[in-house]
Amino acid sequence: MFALASDGTPLDPCHPARARKLLKSGRAVVARHTPFVIRLKDRTAAQSDVEGVEVALDPGSRHTGIAVFRNNRSTHHGLYSIQLDHRGDKIRDKLTARAAYRRGRRSRNLRYRAPRFGNRRRPDGWLAPSLRHRVDTAMSWVERLRPLAPVRAIHMETVRFDTHALAAGRPLVGVEYQHGTLHGYETREYLLEKWSRACAYCGASNTPLNIDHVQPRSRGGSDRISNLCVACVPCNQAKSSTPVTEFLASRPAVLSRVLAQAEVPLADAAAVNTTRWALYGVLVATELPARFGSGGRTKWNRHRTGAPKSHTLDALHIGELDHVATWPSRVLVVATTGRGFYCRTRTDAFGFPRLRMPRTKQIHGYQTGDLVRAIVPQGKHAGSHTGRVAVRASGSHTVQTATGPVKTSHKHLRLLQRADGYAYTLKNEDRICAP
Repeated sequence: MFALASDGTPLDPCHPARARKLLKSGRAVVARHTPFVIRLKDRTAAQSDVEGVEVALDPGSRHTGIAVFRNNRSTHHGLYSIQLDHRGDKIRDKLTARAAYRRGRRSRNLRYRAPRFGNRRRPDGWLAPSLRHRVDTAMSWVERLRPLAPVRAIHMETVRFDTHALAAGRPLVGVEYQHGTLHGYETREYLLEKWSRACAYCGASNTPLNIDHVQPRSRGGSDRISNLCVACVPCNQAKSSTPVTEFLASRPAVLSRVLAQAEVPLADAAAVNTTRWALYGVLVATELPARFGSGGRTKWNRHRTGAPKSHTLDALHIGELDHVATWPSRVLVVATTGRGFYCRTRTDAFGFPRLRMPRTKQIHGYQTGDLVRAIVPQGKHAGSHTGRVAVRASGSHTVQTATGPVKTSHKHLRLLQRADGYAYTLKNEDRICAP
């Protein structure tokens, strides 16, 4: 739990049991619901011994792991873990749909919008909105953590996948390619991520996985990344040099899934490569001591400490360290949801108006996305419920809880936290390393 002094200055994070004790005794009050922050009423920063914490980021194309830890002589003590879920794919789809609408309007002459050719030049360092979103959200959470904890340094993993080498499927020599320290390693790591660290044929996980050729090399298959998958030892031996169409002839659903997954493009690897230096630049601009480590060093550290594979634990193992004493048992999953829509009209599949949204987002003091507690006095949903609210103009709001929606009047709601463009859930962190 994060803790603040009486004047709002960040203190070292405290244990949840200690936070409950301080709240129960009246020495602290709740300053923020998620992430949970308390503010002490009887202590200033000058009266406290503040050691400071460090923040590490493991950037990815779909998720970014953030770890807050105490560094004591190269021993990391994990204090807080955050998994940031990006929505770059949704942004890309929305922009593609907008471009299609504009082209359609010009071709149908329903609403003329002349094509613009005078502003096609893009500034240096420009990133597509779906990629810029990954950098901005990761940096936004670094800035959110700084007022909540005394951050002394920032760590980041500068992972890199060579998409040229992965796609070629053959050794590249001379000026085309020089073997680096991650040669061979990045192919295996990319395949493990692509196939979710499970056997492509039977779905077995937590077991040793081999690299297998979907179309065997003895039957003309290549070493291209689109012809490689991961398979457990029994499936790898059973398939041997049999073509995948014959090996999975009795399981057509699995066959279609394997063939479709094998042809997935290198979009995730390209996104990581494109955004890593942009994120590097904004982290350096914070003027905090910034340290960077390679993906190989992170994996080696994780194998030495016996930690399982996850984005948050990778963040905790970045850079030079001797030991990881502990890591949090719970992870805060932060999903980017946006802040709503400017458009107040919803359309059907054919573009005709289906319904109209209210012109004002706040109704009876609440807006969609606010975190509330509903205290329902009677009826089917009698009791206390906590979740995100979806407002209605009638005042009969709906609270989305873990057990399902609860519809109640706005009079029974209590505001816990305003909508900030993110959805929060908790999940358990693995404690045992996979064999």
